[in-house]
Amino acid sequence: MRARSGLDPGSVWAQRLGQLERRLRTKEERIVVLETENAALHLKLAEYQGLAGRSTNEVLQLYSAHGQQQKLQRSSVVTQLHGAIKRLKQDLKSLRSFALELSKDFQRQSKTYLYQVLTAVQGIQLQNEAMQMFQIKAFDLEQSLQEVTERYEKEKQRRRALHNTLVELRGNIRVHCRIRPLLPFDTAAGHSVSQDGQRNSSEKVAYAADDETVLVKCSRPSHASINKTFQFERVYSPSESQDTVFADVAPLLTSLLDGYNVCIMAYGQTGSGKTYTMLGPQLEENFAYCIEDASELGIIPRATQEVFRLISEKPPGSYWVEVSVVEVYNNEIFDLLAKDSCGKVFGVKRDVVTTREGKSDVPLLTYETVENASEFLHLVNKGLQLRVRHPTLVHAHSSRSHLVVTLTITTIVSGDNFGTSWEDEQTSQRLNKEVSCTFPQKMRENKSTSSSRASSPAQIEATEKMKQVKTRLQLVDLAGSECVGMSGVTGAALRETSFINRSLSALADVLGAIAEQRSHVPYRNSKLTHLLQDSVGGDAKLLVMLCISPDQKYLTESMQSLGFGTRARQVQRGQVKKKSFPVPSKAK
Repeated sequence: MRARSGLDPGSVWAQRLGQLERRLRTKEERIVVLETENAALHLKLAEYQGLAGRSTNEVLQLYSAHGQQQKLQRSSVVTQLHGAIKRLKQDLKSLRSFALELSKDFQRQSKTYLYQVLTAVQGIQLQNEAMQMFQIKAFDLEQSLQEVTERYEKEKQRRRALHNTLVELRGNIRVHCRIRPLLPFDTAAGHSVSQDGQRNSSEKVAYAADDETVLVKCSRPSHASINKTFQFERVYSPSESQDTVFADVAPLLTSLLDGYNVCIMAYGQTGSGKTYTMLGPQLEENFAYCIEDASELGIIPRATQEVFRLISEKPPGSYWVEVSVVEVYNNEIFDLLAKDSCGKVFGVKRDVVTTREGKSDVPLLTYETVENASEFLHLVNKGLQLRVRHPTLVHAHSSRSHLVVTLTITTIVSGDNFGTSWEDEQTSQRLNKEVSCTFPQKMRENKSTSSSRASSPAQIEATEKMKQVKTRLQLVDLAGSECVGMSGVTGAALRETSFINRSLSALADVLGAIAEQRSHVPYRNSKLTHLLQDSVGGDAKLLVMLCISPDQKYLTESMQSLGFGTRARQVQRGQVKKKSFPVPSKAK
């Protein structure tokens, strides 16, 4: 066994003992170290306990000092509060005394103000009584003024009616004058415009003094201004509308169905508003007048609407209407409703002749039958597209021809008791011939209608006893007179201006000859006067619508137009003849 293990038990135990001794020494050394640390800790503990005792004493001292300090502070605050209370009591006493004084002052002032209010109320009552008296007086004055105004208007209407009667009896030409507003193209040639777009008032020289008087301020350099007045049947200011203008024209239209011819003529310089007055605003692309805004329509479309309105109140078929459109260009007459073989409208030259009865007539002139105002406006628009125009420095769309639109109304009257003169028979035969050519086919085919209603020309011709009375409404838009230096025209336009001025001069010569009752009236000096011979010579009620510009630079032309109107107004042609309407006999 000993040899097998190779170890001595004694040495093993010796090694084991050595190990245990080493551990014991290590433990003892550790115990010494711990005891040393324990002693040091006991020393530190004793030190800290001493510090704690001293800190406790200091804390107790601080608590006692703090308590003493709080006691001292409480005593000082109480003292301050007592002082403040005393001061407040003193202030309260002062406020009470002040409030008493204010109350006494308020009572005194309230009594004073109450007295003043009562006095003011009494004064207001007196003033109200006086005001009521003044109101009663003012009401009485207003009633008196209204009565006087009504009497004035009645007398004015009566005077105008008497004047119109006198005009009828004398055959005078009615002359109305319309002053157009200042327009943008008036600012040309160095005329300035103010910042608000309005021209200076010093440049406006023509005014409507009242509804019958035109006032013109004439001035020359280094001369005093002179005011001239012109009297007409009616004067329209720039602010008056197309409705107002037509309201004074409409009464003439009733004369058409009463057997009178009527002529309405616009006269004035280029750009004075003639075409606007007669037709209304025009579209630049085709020069046809625009009918979208009814309030802007001129005399021609309004007159047509009024004529058809009047006809609608009559028995159906007793009237029919034909229209022709003619222009006088360079002293030549052109039919603006003539058609070529393809049915296209183009201007054809016509001539004017004097019939055996001394009436003017245009052979082969195209008459189109119309049944309503729309058809009429359509035809006139076609004619207007052929009308000659040329721009000038005065007006961008200046008409270079005189336009004459004629509405012929044929009245059918049947009966047993009426006399027919040779002239009436000739007129009836010519009418029957024209009717058979121009009246619509649909009217000829209406044979089932009673003959007494005269609904078609075929029935009219078949009627043994009937009469046709033809009245005519001529609506004339004259070309404008021009000053060559101002319009700046040359070449063909200059030639047009020459013919325009000569034809207008011929018209003035005709009126002068009629006014002076000369034996010879030079109607044939111009195709215009020859065409208008019947209307100007006394066979129609004639209304001349003067159109003038209020601008200073057109003063010469405006004075010329006003002078023409004044001379025309003095013309006495004798009473206009009325077409005779027989009284139909009663049916058996």
